[in-house]
Amino acid sequence: MPQTENIRHSLAHIMAHAVKDLFPEAQFGMGPAIENGFYYDFDNIKISDSDLPRIEKRMRDIIKENVPFEKEKVSKSKAKETFSHQPYKLEILEDSEDPVSIFKSGDFTDICSGPHIKNTKEINMNAFKLTRVAGAYFKGSEENPMLTRIYGVAFDTKEELDKYLQKMEEAKKRDHRVIGEKLELFMLNKDVGPGLPLWLPKGALLKRVIESYALEEYANHGYSLVSTPHVSKDVLFDISGHNDFYSEDMFPKMHMEEEKQDYQIKPMNCPFHVQIYKNKTRSYQDLPIRYTEMGTVYRYEKSGTVHGLTRVRGFTQDDAHIFVTKEKLQEELCSIIDLTFKILNKFGFERYNVYLSTRPDNYVGTEEKWNIAESSLQSALKEKMVPYQIDPQEGVFYGPKIDIKIEDALNREWQCTTIQLDFNLPERFDMNYINSKGEKERPIMIHRALLGSLERFIGILLEYHAGDLPLWVSPEQMRIIPISEEQKGYAKEVKDKLEKDFRVTIEDRNETLNKKIREGEMCKVPYLLVVGKKEKENESVSVRKRGKDKGSMTLSDFLKSAKKEL
Repeated sequence: MPQTENIRHSLAHIMAHAVKDLFPEAQFGMGPAIENGFYYDFDNIKISDSDLPRIEKRMRDIIKENVPFEKEKVSKSKAKETFSHQPYKLEILEDSEDPVSIFKSGDFTDICSGPHIKNTKEINMNAFKLTRVAGAYFKGSEENPMLTRIYGVAFDTKEELDKYLQKMEEAKKRDHRVIGEKLELFMLNKDVGPGLPLWLPKGALLKRVIESYALEEYANHGYSLVSTPHVSKDVLFDISGHNDFYSEDMFPKMHMEEEKQDYQIKPMNCPFHVQIYKNKTRSYQDLPIRYTEMGTVYRYEKSGTVHGLTRVRGFTQDDAHIFVTKEKLQEELCSIIDLTFKILNKFGFERYNVYLSTRPDNYVGTEEKWNIAESSLQSALKEKMVPYQIDPQEGVFYGPKIDIKIEDALNREWQCTTIQLDFNLPERFDMNYINSKGEKERPIMIHRALLGSLERFIGILLEYHAGDLPLWVSPEQMRIIPISEEQKGYAKEVKDKLEKDFRVTIEDRNETLNKKIREGEMCKVPYLLVVGKKEKENESVSVRKRGKDKGSMTLSDFLKSAKKEL
């Protein structure tokens, strides 16, 4: 383990040591190193973010003592004596091998296999910081108690820490949950349930604009629109393999006593699209067949992992399934890659990281078919000259996939597009087409979602652009602000001329001009058009674009300019 990771791991122990000193009744869970830092879980303790400076100060006092980290091997029975008053440690010991590895640092002892630094003097006291308090289930299971988790970050130098903290401050400003609330796009309601967002009028309009654009593009590329129900008989997911390989991510079955039948709320659209394909006999001349739908699916995300729009339980996918012959597979994959980048570029995304996800440990089908599927995806990426990385064992249970992740201004990656190749569902559902020799043959199935979850996509879009959405997709593109009552009539004339091409509102409340402009900018309206006596006389508008005064221009010139941008 690199030295930085050893320092982070050691800081987790030092933090637990500090908590023990300050809160003697605390019970201890686990405390590993994580990306950029560390955490430790506690019980029987009531603290908030306001307590972190005090804990941090005690940590620095411990570090100054030049405390060594010493590893020991003890019998499990001896370890149980040592941790007899720590119930979570005793539970951890039940799963531990005998003898048990422990680490001592001063008067703090923990069950741990390490590695750690040799002495606290190796830690740069100016290069770590405790960041927040959160809740976390013991061992990550909702069946276990909720513990108090303290997070910290740590680096080799103060400069690295400062740079990271600055990036985190920028991330807070871009948090789509904050932006979504300010722009009145969506809300999350505890009575509805975690991970089930409610779309407010502006947000629903934004979602519809994105859906309409995507479906129009798909129709232009030979996709047929279908629509499928939200539930089905559970047997459908027995055949597909989801009940065997995906059950932990599915909602519980619903038993219909009258029918003596289990039903399942759908986690995927693919088994439904397969049934549509099987509705009649298909010929090789019919293929490729491309079905798409804006299909809402439901997945049981643990409540602790649900996050705004980017991790939800109910979401809509721009889902599509393509059934193709092996002769046309390469051409189809290349076409999907082209369409993907066209659509992502339309939304203003510029940097991507592409991954080829290979066979996981648990999979269906033969190794031979998996190898063919992986090489097909790899060949398409090479043909389109798309740089990519291998993501080992991250494929889905029925096939490998291409994942395209958007990289934002803070160098964070966001999962967006996925293109999955599947030789297995056609086999499981006994799908066929009649080939050129008049014989039955299996089609190859491509699963693809270019935007992915629309909820997650909108969350990514808001954070990427910090709420300043591209003009074409903004739910409110222009806001006309008459300076006084006398210009309301002219404001209506301007609106009538603009709303043939744009989504336009009039702000004519009895408020000051400065307040109206300030509110318009806070609402991230791309164009604010101020109209007063002078503008009315000259048939012009005074233009403010994203907070910048662009001066006065005739209405016709402004319309031409805005259309060009659109």
